[in-house]
Amino acid sequence: MKVRIGLGVSVSTPESLTPVLDGMASYGFDSIWLPELLTGDAFDPMIALTWAAAKYPKLKLGTTMLLPGRNVVRLAKQLATLDSLSSGRLLVTFVPGINRGPEAAAIGLPLAQRRAAIEEAMPVLRALLSGETVSHDGQVASFTDVRLSPLPVQQPLEFWLGGNAPRSLELCGRLGDGWLPSMLTPDEAAAGRVRIQSAAADAGRAVDVEHFGVSIGYSREPLSQQLHDRIAERAGKHEVAELVPVGLPALRQRLQQFIDVGFSKFVVRPVAAPTSWPAELAPLADAVLDLQT
Repeated sequence: MKVRIGLGVSVSTPESLTPVLDGMASYGFDSIWLPELLTGDAFDPMIALTWAAAKYPKLKLGTTMLLPGRNVVRLAKQLATLDSLSSGRLLVTFVPGINRGPEAAAIGLPLAQRRAAIEEAMPVLRALLSGETVSHDGQVASFTDVRLSPLPVQQPLEFWLGGNAPRSLELCGRLGDGWLPSMLTPDEAAAGRVRIQSAAADAGRAVDVEHFGVSIGYSREPLSQQLHDRIAERAGKHEVAELVPVGLPALRQRLQQFIDVGFSKFVVRPVAAPTSWPAELAPLADAVLDLQT
């Protein structure tokens, strides 16, 4: 397996993004990952990644992107443009988005309809990004005889999916090119992988064994009570300690546990914004980057 480690960050100023990218390029992280948060204090990932692509020609460019609520033709154009401008460095994971606060309303679709929107939109996006002339009349879009140009460098441009629920696993098996979940244990990840490959086999396809990864939130210091409680709201049946390693040795151990059950692509992300990114990245790189193969 080719183990690769990227860094997930949520930033909203050039003064914070530049040192992150400088450090990542210097230390050899594989990819920068920017989440899409419509109402959060964070850059729009497509625009910020385009800026990063021009300044850092070796970093891969990842985003966990909201597909529900989007115009699929416009999205296809944006994805193709960024992949072309970056010479094929774009990594895309589609997520349904959260279901609380103003973010839920801003997405534009209730959670119950978002998986259906992803299921409908993904084949349309694939056809557009492969250069087909596409007509579609459905819930997410209605258009006739659209042919995209320019096309992405990557053919195909892969779509990974997040989510741990049974329906999400089944959808990933039927339509996804890879799986990038979060907030789960190595045992749960291993079980999810089996369910995805089973769903893929039922659909007459397979997900590449190299295309299983995990997004892992970590903390170098003990969690504050406020941060612990916020994470606990999303932890479900788990204790927070099962999901968020505290300390870099614990993060390295958790990565190794996922590697041992067949996962090889990782996004590590501090659960609280560091006061200094250079001070964060140097020990992080020392602790985990030798796992890359």
